[in-house]
Amino acid sequence: MKKNIFRGLGIAEITPFQENGEVDYEALTALTQSFMDCVDFICVLGTTAETPCLTADEKQKIIDTIQAVNQGRLPILLGAGGNNTREVCNNVKNCPEGIDGVLIVCPYYNKPTQEGLYQHFKAVAESTPLPVVLYNVPGRTGVNLSSATTLRLANDVENIVAIKEASGMIDQIEEIIDKSPEGFEVISGDDGITFELLTLGAVGVISVLGNAYPSEFGEMVHSVLNNEYDTALRRQQQFRPLYKMLFADGNPAGVKALLNIQGKAENVLRLPLVPATDKTVSALKDFDAQMR
Repeated sequence: MKKNIFRGLGIAEITPFQENGEVDYEALTALTQSFMDCVDFICVLGTTAETPCLTADEKQKIIDTIQAVNQGRLPILLGAGGNNTREVCNNVKNCPEGIDGVLIVCPYYNKPTQEGLYQHFKAVAESTPLPVVLYNVPGRTGVNLSSATTLRLANDVENIVAIKEASGMIDQIEEIIDKSPEGFEVISGDDGITFELLTLGAVGVISVLGNAYPSEFGEMVHSVLNNEYDTALRRQQQFRPLYKMLFADGNPAGVKALLNIQGKAENVLRLPLVPATDKTVSALKDFDAQMR
């Protein structure tokens, strides 16, 4: 039977850079340590990590750094998707030791049909014994993984155990939750609608803002999952102003600005991404001051 271990609060961990643009492994170590007591799993080398702008050596060293802190305590979900099916299959066949599952995004730029998406995910899942989490984010990939195709994969492929849904299509997500086979689960891929999705039956979130507020956002997530709605709603209302400003200048520009305000990372991104605007930084400073 399917078993999804990626539940509760997951962090889509950023890649900190030094002022000279090199990866800041010291900041990465400290950031990872800050998660250990309040999150449920870590997503490594996802979109928020600026993965397309990292070298193969940097990716491996980032994995090694996070694993050195983690010491097997939290499940690690590795972003391993791409738009070349053969290459993705090869990558998941050769996953580093200590990885507990792979996050596979819809192929971007190619714009495959639903049948193409089905065959892509099926081929990738058959290339690894690891649990596979689908990732639907049409705003980035240019194609939506429909509920019908998601459910077809969930029913046909044993090690496809969950989907990170960031389409924002509530009706579609609710249909997946309602019709999924036993063991297949939905994870929110959008901080702003996580509260709503959890009340509908999603089992967790892969969060961006959790980089900055792992304990506080974790309280919201865990409170909903434990049916403690008064606490969850209080946290949801507290975070509501942040959702929009955090993504106003793209991701991870907002969260990197926020982490810089908190003294946890330099406000440095790799081109083609650039830092958040002064207006956004000012608003984030005000928000963070209110959280203290």
